[in-house]
Amino acid sequence: MEGLAGRVILLSGWRRSLLAFAAGVAAALALPPFDFFAACFVAFPILVWLLDGAVGERRGLFARFRPAFSVGWWFGFGYFLFGLWWIGKALLVDAENFAWAFPFAAVGLPAFLALFYGIAAALARVLWSDGILRIFALAFSFALMEWLRANILTGFPWNSIGYAAMPTVLTMQSAKVFGLNGMNALAVLAFSLPSLIGTRKNRTIGICLLAGLLALHLGYGYARLQSKEEAGKSIAIRIVQPSVLQDEKWDAAEQSRIFALLLDLSNAPVPEGKAKPDVIVWPETAVPFLFGDRPEALVQIGSMLEDDQTLLAGAVRVETGEVSAGERYYNSVVAIGSDGVIQDAVDKLHLVPFGEYLPFKSVLENFGLGPVVHAIGPYSSGSSRHAITVAKEARILPFICYEVIFPQLLSDAQNKSDILLNVTNDAWFGVSPGPYQHFRQAQIRAVETGLPLVRAANNGISAVVDPYGRVVDALDLNAVGVLDVRLVLQRGDKFSLTLPGTNAPFLALCFGVMALLGRSIRRLSPN
Repeated sequence: MEGLAGRVILLSGWRRSLLAFAAGVAAALALPPFDFFAACFVAFPILVWLLDGAVGERRGLFARFRPAFSVGWWFGFGYFLFGLWWIGKALLVDAENFAWAFPFAAVGLPAFLALFYGIAAALARVLWSDGILRIFALAFSFALMEWLRANILTGFPWNSIGYAAMPTVLTMQSAKVFGLNGMNALAVLAFSLPSLIGTRKNRTIGICLLAGLLALHLGYGYARLQSKEEAGKSIAIRIVQPSVLQDEKWDAAEQSRIFALLLDLSNAPVPEGKAKPDVIVWPETAVPFLFGDRPEALVQIGSMLEDDQTLLAGAVRVETGEVSAGERYYNSVVAIGSDGVIQDAVDKLHLVPFGEYLPFKSVLENFGLGPVVHAIGPYSSGSSRHAITVAKEARILPFICYEVIFPQLLSDAQNKSDILLNVTNDAWFGVSPGPYQHFRQAQIRAVETGLPLVRAANNGISAVVDPYGRVVDALDLNAVGVLDVRLVLQRGDKFSLTLPGTNAPFLALCFGVMALLGRSIRRLSPN
């Protein structure tokens, strides 16, 4: 190992960049659907050794840290390219108009996101020292950059590195204590510690620390999964997965067929031994038209529903304001009762940039890009999120599409609701890693909040997940059918130490202080 570490440290030029890129690709194997987390125990030691050798010139700040930034960027580019290439598939649904943008999504987005890992590597190099404390520097800088990635420019925390440490239900439980932000720091720390085997200093301490972290990680998971919670009320839920092809979804000729399919699936006989559903859930924008254009559709829904049943349907909602404002469209979840009346609605707050709205719209129009501006989704952001109360006074809190990947949006969900609801349409991305990654992130939100999750996806993965991340039942990708599940609501969590949002900053700060201390000691020590 020492010889291997030495050869990696001494690499230069394109060989250094290529190895960093390959390490990033290897790290992406830890993500769904592969879940080969052991690859990170190879990828991150390589990153540490590459940073050991990333010594820049002394004539200026940029020149000094450019080698470290380059290593981090190539690592990030490999990680995000291999993990997010499938995003470009959405542009091929309407290839005639948008195929030109495929390289910008499939390659440009990973190149941009890699900047965060480049900055993380450069920042770590500022705090770099010998031995184990340089590992804390890397963990701190990655945690900070992942937090920034989740928040600046509307945020995009997809495939945060912490997910690599949570491939199973057993290993997800630590998210209840530290949240995703804390797991980002702990994952980088654990994955990087084996690098000490190759550079000798603090080797024994590093092995002991890694063993301790893994023991606590798995031990806490086991203890939490063994806990018995007090069962409360229960509610019967039916999830409908129609699996409509994306290029058919808004085709006027297909509207009646799609709507009839939704009604037929919703009205299908309940299997023997299953309870009649209190709530029926349709996926994101499942209704293939505006209710204002086809008001008879509400009558049909009311006729389909029995007394005391509620339909929660993904639909496009329209509001007509003043003449100057025109119509405003919302990506919504609407609650419809057996009388065919819309009883409540929750609009999507966190819209997808370049998908549901266009950032810098007025600027782009001034540059003559009006057609592109108007081709991007016409949606407006909702004003607030609230729980929808259904049968047995159960409170269901909706999150539409990728809203569920933002832990900060769910930080107080436990105080507002009994059940998390995620409706989505991943048909844009076909059979690819995208739907599996999206489901995993939703699954971990259930663990973080300690609330059960109901997920309705147009083409999958639809599922019911308990507060511990365990899948109660699910429909596979591209399946057509329904899920009938009785969800027992539970109270109290004996193994919740505190809110994950308060633990993660403290943990990252401790890592940063330790790294700074190591750097200071190194500077003060005599040669």
